[in-house]
Amino acid sequence: MNLVNIGFGNLVNADRVISIVSPESAPVKRIVQDAKSNGVLIDATHGRKTMSVIVMDSYNVILSYLDLSKIAEKFGAEVDTQ
Repeated sequence: MNLVNIGFGNLVNADRVISIVSPESAPVKRIVQDAKSNGVLIDATHGRKTMSVIVMDSYNVILSYLDLSKIAEKFGAEVDTQ
């Protein structure tokens, strides 16, 4: 099991992450609202602005204040900015 820090000491199992996306688009906003209404939303922002949304294979949705590039770096992924 590979745990990754997503901010404020919160850890996520990297093996169970499906995607890390920006919270700006309407479809992602709907995913967050649906997760909140279904009780599977985890807010790990500690009151700060949400910079990334992590979708897990367990249907949990996690909000993080770290931006996409920082989280991707922690997961060992390269970010294509084009």
